[in-house]
Amino acid sequence: MPVIAVVDYEMGNLHSVCKGLEKAGATPNVTYSPKELEQADAIVLPGVGAFDPAVQQLRSRGLEQPIKEAIASGKPFLGICLGLQILFESSAEGTQPGLGIIKGKVRRFRPEADITIPHMGWNQLEITQPKSILWEHLPSDPWVYFVHSYYVDPIDPLIRAATITHGTQTVTAAIAHENLMAVQFHPEKSSNIGLQILSNFVAQVREKIPA
Repeated sequence: MPVIAVVDYEMGNLHSVCKGLEKAGATPNVTYSPKELEQADAIVLPGVGAFDPAVQQLRSRGLEQPIKEAIASGKPFLGICLGLQILFESSAEGTQPGLGIIKGKVRRFRPEADITIPHMGWNQLEITQPKSILWEHLPSDPWVYFVHSYYVDPIDPLIRAATITHGTQTVTAAIAHENLMAVQFHPEKSSNIGLQILSNFVAQVREKIPA
């Protein structure tokens, strides 16, 4: 089974993510070792919490450069929730610079009379990259589970793989570009749809492992 490094920087729901990856047919390895990130077949960057502590933790553990190098090398990479947001240049939630792997900013939902912030619960994806491996074997416009007050706003709209609408605001829910994929929702909390998305990611990892 492919070995997937799950980055441990004390900001993620590691147990649930690992369980989901195991069900999807992978061997998760929770680690903050740059060497183990390099040796893994793929990397998952989960995240729950605030932007500034997250990037500070990554940098204090010397993980920023190994993550950048892994993505640049073509290694399959999946960011989840905060693990999507910290790939961007900056966030309205804090003052620390993000990793800057994706050009753009993280913005806060505008208050509206009929919406809740944080955006919490099930919402329907509007797929904008129908050929992305993330969405294989899924129904059109599937429902997934969210918990967030901030959303990513990439400069390049072509990397958006899906959007959602919350109130009158339509925002990015997933991005995909070559080996780099990341989602704002929690696949590990999204029942069978989420498990299929993780299985799709694991299938891509298998394809890249030399025979």
